[in-house]
Formats: sequence, structure tokens, C-alpha cells
Amino acid sequence: VYQVFESVAKKYDVMNDSMTLGIHRVWKDILMHKMNPSPGTLLLDVAGGTGDIAFRFINYVRSVRERQLQRKLKHQQNLSWQEIFESYQKDKFNSLGDSQVVVCDINREMLKVGKQKAQHLGYSEGLSWVLGNAEELPFDDDKFDVYTIAFGIRNVTRIDLALQEAYRVLKPGGRFLCLEFSHVSNPLLSRLYDLYSFQVIPVLGEVIAGDWKSYQYLVESIRRFPPQEELKAMIEDAGFFKVHYENLNFGIVAIHSGFKL
Repeated sequence: VYQVFESVAKKYDVMNDSMTLGIHRVWKDILMHKMNPSPGTLLLDVAGGTGDIAFRFINYVRSVRERQLQRKLKHQQNLSWQEIFESYQKDKFNSLGDSQVVVCDINREMLKVGKQKAQHLGYSEGLSWVLGNAEELPFDDDKFDVYTIAFGIRNVTRIDLALQEAYRVLKPGGRFLCLEFSHVSNPLLSRLYDLYSFQVIPVLGEVIAGDWKSYQYLVESIRRFPPQEELKAMIEDAGFFKVHYENLNFGIVAIHSGFKL
């Protein structure tokens, strides 16, 4: 698995767009809206090497913070222009309201691509990158408010260990969110999806990334991954409460959610 992602890291974003016709961006936006983070949230994004979730988190928190600031200034009508300006400048410098996102990935190449993207897009505040294994996270107990893993959990060797680690590092009241390819229930759609997955995706991998084998593996890993109800039971077994899932695009992907209470 490590070699697969080392091999595809540089073309990972282009391939995601090609394989999903860009819909992976919408799925990640839905995940962020489901999370609905407020300023001050501490997020751990596991297997998030290229930064897609981290950048969305920063944008989301900034926009919430901006709306809060505008509301605050509206309610202070008696302030002078100078006071409004100073208050706005002070809050603008703390645009994340002490929020932090830690991106943790087992693959150096993926982290390298993510850091380059962050530099190129101008993200630096509230963002850190850590090399680490989902099955043995290098963090203290009860540390994070939210744990996300998007299109990463199916590549973990021991999913049960990764879920236990997610539970361990979350604070009581913390939330677990997993976005992953899942199982399509509609038989006709399932057949079409199989045809596309096995006939088209490896070809795209060869044409775009020069790597047929890695994308053949990725398709096979999706088919081997536990269906929605089975993953829900595994998340509950790890200790999470209020576990539920939402299918997107007829179950092509699903978002599983749970809380550490």
C-alpha cells in the first residue's frame, strides 16, 4: 500500500478528478458541512496527505469567524470608525479563532505534495503535518475535537486498530467522521459501476499517472472494503456512540459518523 501511494502521490489530485469526474470535491464539501466546525476546533485529519480536508477546514472556519466578526460589529453601532477598524484588524489576524488542523499520513511523498500545495495556495496558519500510522498514532489521549479520515481507512491493514486509535485520541464529546467508497445497493447501478471501475479506472491510471497496477489495486481495495452496516458495527465496537452513516450517490461513497461520549 505504501508503494502504491508513493507511486501515485504527484498525480493523486488529477487522478481523483478524472476517476470521479470531479465529484470527490462535492463529497468532501458535504463532509465539511456535516462536521460544521466552529472557531477553536482542533481537527486531526488522518491519511490526509494532500491537504484536501485540511484546506476545506481552514476555509470553513475562516468564513464562520468572518460572519461572527460582522455580527459583533453590527451590534456595536456606537463604536467609532477607528475602534471598528482596530477591532476588525485584531480579529482578522486571528482568522481561525485558535483552530488547528493536524494532517497525519504514513506516506512521506503524500505529505510532501500536501505541503507544496499548502505553500502554493497560501495556507500556513493553524496547519501542521505529521508522519504517522493510523494504527499507532503519535498523539496523546483525549487531544482532538474531531477526527476525519477521507478515502484512507480502506487502505489501513487493521481497521479495528485504526478505529481504536481514533477513539483514543479524541476528547470526550469528540466526533469521528469517515468518508469512504462503499457498496452500491442498486443491482443495475452496481453492474455499471463495476464496469467503469475495472475497465476504465486502471486505463486512466496508465494514461495519466503511468501506473496501471496501483489503480487496479485501488479498485480492488474498494470492493474488499466492508459494506456500510458492517463498518458501522466496527465503529461501535471501537466504543463510539450515536453511530450512523449517510450514503452519497446511491452508496458509491458513505459518510460514517460517531461520537466519543
